[in-house]
Amino acid sequence: MALNSKSFSKPDRWFFSLTLAGAILGVLSFLSGSRLVAEEGVPIPAPVVDERPAADAGLETTVLAGGCFWGVQGVFQHVEGVAGATSGYTGGKREDAHYNVVGTGDTGHAESVQIKFDPKRISYGKLLQIYFSVAHDPTLLNRQGPDTGTQYRSTIFPQTPEQGKIAEAYIAQLGNAHVFPGKIATTVESGRTFYAAEDYHQNFLTLNPTYPYIAINDMPKVENLKKLFPENYRAAPVLVVTAKPTN
Repeated sequence: MALNSKSFSKPDRWFFSLTLAGAILGVLSFLSGSRLVAEEGVPIPAPVVDERPAADAGLETTVLAGGCFWGVQGVFQHVEGVAGATSGYTGGKREDAHYNVVGTGDTGHAESVQIKFDPKRISYGKLLQIYFSVAHDPTLLNRQGPDTGTQYRSTIFPQTPEQGKIAEAYIAQLGNAHVFPGKIATTVESGRTFYAAEDYHQNFLTLNPTYPYIAINDMPKVENLKKLFPENYRAAPVLVVTAKPTN
């Protein structure tokens, strides 16, 4: 999502503008030779440091940011053990947690996804492995695909001290293993609050699989999830139940 055309009040105007922009930006990104991680997943080792949930452990929550939240949400909605994945904003203030404001790049927010998961079915470390491998390119600083700005940064927002330690250890592990051609740009920001995004952002990949931006940048990520993590892939996504729009 490179343009803030979602500010248009009429959905038809918004879709026309953003569809055209997505198509143009996707083609330009391809022609310029910039690497779209969605085109090719990166096989990486599992984290050496991971959590060991108790037998009676309930759902856990974490927040991940890696470019446009449409694609990140779409990937994790297809992961077994994930009970919910909600697009939103993390890193800034509540009053700034709106798409048009976050799009300025001056709020401290990152487009992010809050993930609720069952640690007995999938570990936090495995979620991070998927995040680094197929959900985005962690070597890009403040950009992903055609999108640029701090709101598209690669950031892990741990919700517990243990998650923070696992994330830091895994970044160090991957860096030492040199599994990526460049230095990992992912940051870890603790103590940040997540704010859910507007309803029209939720389930966007599932609802719009042929939308140019999604087809070019994000659908390949889901295919890479299926290919590289077949044991963790679920065909039917777990969706966000959003309120119906009012007239």
